[in-house]
Amino acid sequence: MARRRQIYEGKAKILYEGPEPGTIIQYFKDDATAFNAQKKGQIAGKGVLNNRISEHIFASLATIGVPTHFIRRLNMREQLVKQVEIVPIEVVVRNVAAGTICKRLGLEEGVALPRTIIEYYYKDDELGDPLIADEHIACFGWASQEEMNDIADMAIRVNDFMCGMFAGIGIKLIDFKLEFGRLFDGDFSRIILADEISPDSCRLWDIKTNRKLDKDRFRQDLGEVGEAYQEVARRLGLFTPEEGEEAGAILDLDEHRKKRDK
Repeated sequence: MARRRQIYEGKAKILYEGPEPGTIIQYFKDDATAFNAQKKGQIAGKGVLNNRISEHIFASLATIGVPTHFIRRLNMREQLVKQVEIVPIEVVVRNVAAGTICKRLGLEEGVALPRTIIEYYYKDDELGDPLIADEHIACFGWASQEEMNDIADMAIRVNDFMCGMFAGIGIKLIDFKLEFGRLFDGDFSRIILADEISPDSCRLWDIKTNRKLDKDRFRQDLGEVGEAYQEVARRLGLFTPEEGEEAGAILDLDEHRKKRDK
């Protein structure tokens, strides 16, 4: 089998050259990082779960007309996506105070914001992904005003859809991060949703108990990180109760190999 050409490796994913021009294979790793990679670890099966969860959300968003880079899932850890030029801006949508906004503004975690807030961060690990304003984006030409209008409109639409989707399974959408890319057609381009949407990039709390079901369990050493990701996947209907035990064995690859060799 021909060796695939690796294009890029990030904190949570590896990108390979796709089988057709204009496509990329996105591989989801089990690696976990926090605080700009100052904290590192692994969450058994995270890549499998994030692949399935992100596939489900992106496919659902496509049904309401949100353009995305997702084409199809290839296997447990990989999906085929359209090749895009990533806009160097992380878009954070906040519904409830949590994370850095609490530190910056002295807010109490868990307090509902008076209105949804969209924040922009410049994608640069060495700088710690600093918070930026519209003026920075315009000044440095990171995106045009028309592109930013499209990004903001899509971010609000994604938020509205996901708030309803997660509320329907007993989960509160606290905040989440989005990335966008330019899809080129000759000399023209349009903005589409890229990267992933998963418990790695969302804060998800149980509506009744406020139990955290996302990467904050890793950031804050709360334990049961993999179980929280599995719970999100289970509530979304991605694993049936009968599949749960088998899925857990497959997600923990070392344990799965031991059972298989018995």
